[in-house]
Amino acid sequence: MVERVIQGGGFRPGLVERKTRAGVKNESSNGLSNRRGTIAVARMVDPDSGTAQFFINLKDNSFLDRRQAPASPGYCVFGEVVGGMDVVEQIARVATGPQGALTDVPIQPVVIRSARRGR
Repeated sequence: MVERVIQGGGFRPGLVERKTRAGVKNESSNGLSNRRGTIAVARMVDPDSGTAQFFINLKDNSFLDRRQAPASPGYCVFGEVVGGMDVVEQIARVATGPQGALTDVPIQPVVIRSARRGR
């Protein structure tokens, strides 16, 4: 299977779920596209259920955009990797397997220790 995204946030090492606030409004109509290197809000079926989880697009995934699927709310892009895409690619290559109810989790925890606002 070719991976299209890596997902993170929402859990501490050991898959301990983080307590979050209520979900945020889905703003997928902001005109930004799920292109390679962009960061988007992960959510459940409810379009406004995004909290602490996010995903980084490893490929262009325009099928996740609202305008590509008018009947679907799409996934809101809110950022972009402007430096360190090589690190993202390294994360994408770590060994994964099932853990609890999840099917594709890194065997060794991957922790993002810092990220900062660019530009």
